[in-house]
Amino acid sequence: MKKILLGMALAVAAAVPAFAAWPNDKTVTLVVPFPPGGSTDAIARVLAQKVPEKIGGTWIIDNRPGATGTIGAAFVKRAPADGYTLFVSSLGPFVIAPHLLKGVQYDALKDFDPVTIAVQAPNVLVVPNSSADKSVADLLAHLKRTPGKVSFASSGNGSSDHLSAELFWQQSHTEGLHVPYKGGGPAINDLLGGQVDAAFVNINSIIQHIKAGKVRALAISSEKRSPLLPDVPTLAEQGVKGAEVQSWQAVAAPKGLPSDVKTRLRDAIAAVLNDPSVKEKLVAQGFEIVADTPEQFARYQAAEYARWKQLIESRHITAD
Repeated sequence: MKKILLGMALAVAAAVPAFAAWPNDKTVTLVVPFPPGGSTDAIARVLAQKVPEKIGGTWIIDNRPGATGTIGAAFVKRAPADGYTLFVSSLGPFVIAPHLLKGVQYDALKDFDPVTIAVQAPNVLVVPNSSADKSVADLLAHLKRTPGKVSFASSGNGSSDHLSAELFWQQSHTEGLHVPYKGGGPAINDLLGGQVDAAFVNINSIIQHIKAGKVRALAISSEKRSPLLPDVPTLAEQGVKGAEVQSWQAVAAPKGLPSDVKTRLRDAIAAVLNDPSVKEKLVAQGFEIVADTPEQFARYQAAEYARWKQLIESRHITAD
């Protein structure tokens, strides 16, 4: 009987997945495809600090910027699918960059296992405080009076703020002048100084300037008004429909992540993001907690991928 019981115990032990102890004492690396300091890096650092409190392990950040986030994405694609290399990125490498850049070294829809969209945040249409445009109607009239001359700053070609402007022009049947910068900071600085006429800026980056009265918010790009800016109407409320844009940060892994690791990882991230002490701080910065399932993430990514592909092709947008 003892031999039988011992044999059964050994059989059960052999059947337990090798990853059951994940993350044990190995280091989990969160690859961020952008420099330190941005919204994506900030979310990754929250996860690196708080997730180990839920499930253990040592978690570190590896910033691998370049080529609109595709260098970091390609690095993660080539990593082992063992749960020790994860990808924390904004929407760019997932749904935009593959349509803009030639020779991208990964398939955004096939080479990753989606884990969860962590957070999302809308863009805000802003103008310098000195601008004569007091509303979206004023700005549209300005665009129609001087087609192709009203300047819109962005953090770079193919960024969500650039594509927000392109979508706005498409849906309002107007045309502005895109002025790309090498990052959001320089674009905001010139907006504050009145060197450009307008910009779509992520709420996290601009809200303090709005509250300080340094820029004027004309509209928000979400479907509903933001609780942080309740007096700022949506684009749809002002007659520009179909121009809703949400910037988002998500977590993915190399294709082939064991299902038990994926479930444990997603549940831990959701628990961290919905922890009152964490959620309160993120919401105050303009983030909305999403923490959806891998299946929901996959469906949303596919829809976003198709949406931005259509816009980029129809508007002939390039990364040059």
